[in-house]
Amino acid sequence: MYEAPDRYKRMTSARLPDGESLAFASGKADSENSPLRDAQLLARADLAPFFAAANIVAAVMIITGLSAEVPIVWLGGWAAAVALVNLLAMQMARMQAITHVGRSGRRLPDWILVGDIVLRALLWLSLPVYLFPTLSPGSQLIAASVTAGVGIASLGLVVVLPCVVAWMACFTGGLCAALLIGRNSIPFENMLSILFTLGVAIFGVLAVARWAFTQLKTNADIGSQSESSALLLQEYEQRGVGWLWQVDSENRVTYISSRMIALLGRPASQLLGHSLPSLLGGSAELGTKLLDKQPFANLEMELETPRGPRWISIAGDPIIDTAGRFEGFRGVGSDVTEIRQTQERLTHLANMDVLSGLPNRGRVRQLLGEALREAAAGNGTCAILFLDLDGFKPVNDTFGHPKGDAVLRAVAKRLVREVAAFGHVGRMGGDEFAVVIPDAQSRKKVEQLAQRIIDSIKEPYDIDGTTISIGVSIGCAFGPIDGATVDDLILKADLALYEAKGAGRGIARYFSNELQSEKEDRVRLEQDLRSALGAKQFHLVFQPLVAAKTQKLVGFEALIRWNHPKRGLVPPIAFIPVAEEIGLMPEIGAWVIEEACRAAASWPDSVSVSLNVSPKQIVLPNLPNLVSEALGRHRVQGNRIELEVTEGIFLGDNGPTLDVLKRLRALGVGIALDDFGTGYSSIGYLNKAIFHKLKIDGSFVREAGTRPENVAIIQSIVQLAKSFRMSITAEGVETAEDFERMRELGCDTIQGYLFGRPLSYAKANEMVVGLANKRLAS
Repeated sequence: MYEAPDRYKRMTSARLPDGESLAFASGKADSENSPLRDAQLLARADLAPFFAAANIVAAVMIITGLSAEVPIVWLGGWAAAVALVNLLAMQMARMQAITHVGRSGRRLPDWILVGDIVLRALLWLSLPVYLFPTLSPGSQLIAASVTAGVGIASLGLVVVLPCVVAWMACFTGGLCAALLIGRNSIPFENMLSILFTLGVAIFGVLAVARWAFTQLKTNADIGSQSESSALLLQEYEQRGVGWLWQVDSENRVTYISSRMIALLGRPASQLLGHSLPSLLGGSAELGTKLLDKQPFANLEMELETPRGPRWISIAGDPIIDTAGRFEGFRGVGSDVTEIRQTQERLTHLANMDVLSGLPNRGRVRQLLGEALREAAAGNGTCAILFLDLDGFKPVNDTFGHPKGDAVLRAVAKRLVREVAAFGHVGRMGGDEFAVVIPDAQSRKKVEQLAQRIIDSIKEPYDIDGTTISIGVSIGCAFGPIDGATVDDLILKADLALYEAKGAGRGIARYFSNELQSEKEDRVRLEQDLRSALGAKQFHLVFQPLVAAKTQKLVGFEALIRWNHPKRGLVPPIAFIPVAEEIGLMPEIGAWVIEEACRAAASWPDSVSVSLNVSPKQIVLPNLPNLVSEALGRHRVQGNRIELEVTEGIFLGDNGPTLDVLKRLRALGVGIALDDFGTGYSSIGYLNKAIFHKLKIDGSFVREAGTRPENVAIIQSIVQLAKSFRMSITAEGVETAEDFERMRELGCDTIQGYLFGRPLSYAKANEMVVGLANKRLAS
């Protein structure tokens, strides 16, 4: 059987379309400078010696059989010509296999291959056919038999079907002519024998040619796949994307990339044949994965290397042979140290107040939540201290924000020094700080700490030669005694702080029965809140959003307001947390969505409306249906409504939340991540294709003029957003300098008092109408 050499197997080849004939495929390959054609030329060169030898041996047989009747000069000259032409053709086939193979090889036309075969066939047939009428019957029989046999020499051409056909056609024609000439002298049974031999040769050679071509092409396909896979793996390793590994059934390393060898800093001889888990620091988790004999991915582990500690991530799949036997694992790995460091840095930035270096509001809530859970589980007590600086506003007004910021940093240092290991200090924003005390079993120690803080903060500050004096008021609440939830405990501490402010400042107050009236007021607030929606006490105001490049109005942010009949205008910060706690946010949120769509319907398509969605509402499975129905009722396109969510939605089980967000995005509704960088780290969720916008919190914007760190953070956020193809909105822009800075940093949309405070619907509508008239005029 014909077996293509290994180098043919390495040749690449395109697959044949279904139904394409072999003859056409061969012709197609021959007519193009294709990889399959390269394989054919190489095979033709390897078979050339056999084909030339067959021609020469047949010529020698003719000389032997006809030497008694034909002059030896004729026979010798003819045989020499046949030998010379075949030897030259053999050498030419080898040269063509060198010069016409590969992508840079010159194209070899079909007519050269076929012409070479026809020339050799005519040369060989010339003497036997020419002398055939003059030969004796015995010599004619010899000449016809040898001629029929030479047709079988086309086995040396099976890899190029047109050449086979040309050779067989020439010899069939020559033999038929000879038999026609000797029809009276050659016995009929001998003629049948010769024709039978020729027929068998024709059909046999063509069958072998088809089979050989199929084998050649199959081997070329396999070689193509193997070469492509090898090139891909080589590219994967050379580009530093990762490294490859393989172990046997005993978890012993049988292959490992050079990149991993370099990372481990050990020669290959010390790695091959050794246990992979032990080489990677004795990872128990990796050992368990390998013992399970199941695929695994994203297994991260820390590794000690000559370059110091590194983090790697590996994935693997079991190797199962055709009999179903487990033979080991193969997989990939990568060094994720830089990725982890970047994520840790961003996580740190997301949980840190950039001015003071303390935990920010979101992180303080996290710490308080952890302290509450531990206290409740251990029947202990924790505490939260709210601190508000007394007399700090005049510092900013008198000495300017740079010195005000210096005072805040100095206050942060004093707080950390006083609290030390007793608790955690955080900055809530502005001139407000907080202290979380996980172990507050001793109320006396908490009271002593509060007094030390008051005494320390009121000591004068020397800021660039200027002496500045401030004070601090403290409100404290104990959990879970005063509140079983973070929001409740913060509310109680805030009530105590309000009492301290009202009692003369510079003192500490603790939530107690004396503040119960505040709690009763909270109950009344809840009751009023439950009836506010039905009494139509809510209304929306609209703050303009403008394009950074053109300063043109592109939309509004819809903000809810509560006009209480007795309390007056109640700010959202006072009633939204209450509404969330008592379960009213889904109802209030539905009303906001309805009113936002109603407003958007009255404005041009170029004006969008964004609105905040409570974390309590975003988890509701029916929210997408609610939004879809509101859009349909008011005939508003989904892309004109934008829902803003905070990073707090990623706490706990976020699977249902992501599902709701994806369903909303399917409606065309935009999803913006509000106050990015001030709360929980949600960087890992930016690649879920659910957000189309990030909103930079106003605290970053306002302090960017005096804090280079803020500029760096904003630049990082903008780059992060652009990498995920998201737009950026800067909030809290109050000055022209802030606007120019945000525009230069790459923000797309601007929001802030510089372009307008929240407006009633009538005022917002006037702005939209004015914009439309301006466009008509232009």
